Amino acid sequence: MGAGGAASSDSATPVPRSAPVRAYLLATVITVVAVVSQYLLPERFPSLLLVYGNLPGELAIVYGIPILAFLFLVGPGPLRAWNANPGRAAVEGLRWFGLLSLLALLLSIVLLIVYEVVDPSAVRLLSKSVPVVRGAASDPWFWIALSFAVGAIEETIFRGWIFGYWLARSPAQWRSAAAMSSLLFAGAHVYYWTTYGAIATVPLLMLVLLGLAFAWAMALSGGNLVVVALLHGAFDASSFYSVVNTNVALGLHYGLVLLGLVVALVVAVRTRLARPPPEPFRPVPSPLPPSPPFG
Repeated sequence: MGAGGAASSDSATPVPRSAPVRAYLLATVITVVAVVSQYLLPERFPSLLLVYGNLPGELAIVYGIPILAFLFLVGPGPLRAWNANPGRAAVEGLRWFGLLSLLALLLSIVLLIVYEVVDPSAVRLLSKSVPVVRGAASDPWFWIALSFAVGAIEETIFRGWIFGYWLARSPAQWRSAAAMSSLLFAGAHVYYWTTYGAIATVPLLMLVLLGLAFAWAMALSGGNLVVVALLHGAFDASSFYSVVNTNVALGLHYGLVLLGLVVALVVAVRTRLARPPPEPFRPVPSPLPPSPPFG
């Protein structure tokens, strides 16, 4: 499978026939409601803070309900290749993480320039930290470790089931499924809107491209979830490490991006060298006889 080619039909385990589209859609709706509920329900119904106000209760609702919904309604079929082709998965994961992180950085710079012209006050909102990172200040190392568990869970839900269902069901349409799942993944992070307002488009754009990178890596590796889960965990962990040391956190994050770009460069060079050299030019003989000489 080429780097930019579509996933082949044998690159993912087919979804069992017992998982119709309506069951998948119901599981997806349940997932969105469960994830978004953490931002809406406690404010409207303070009594629910007994559940949402503690980490085990919140995790049970936000992640436990979606996992149970997909297990019962869709089944484990889309996850069956979770550990396939680890070497290929590592290359594709790092490569697409580096490339799309660079693209996110460049597009963010453009958006910031636009906001600086249109609404300079909005740019200052980006200096605020999101609530989940502020809440980690009391025990950052716990949250750094938890990042990898949460990364694995979110990749299982969003890439494994929400994207993986269509990857197995309609392999030729995997790019549109990647876009859909990435938009859904970004949209589930409601706290960016509540924290940053209009300029939330900057971090949300980064999340969309991050989701695309992980979907691309999963598709091109045959369904591997391990590598994208680790990259997701590392991405979140670097954010939590900013509570300990902001400069080191930035260094870790962009160091991983740089590693991905190096991998992408190596893959590009090797792909170029593997192409057969062009055949030398040979003039096509004319079908007409030569003209008689003048004179």
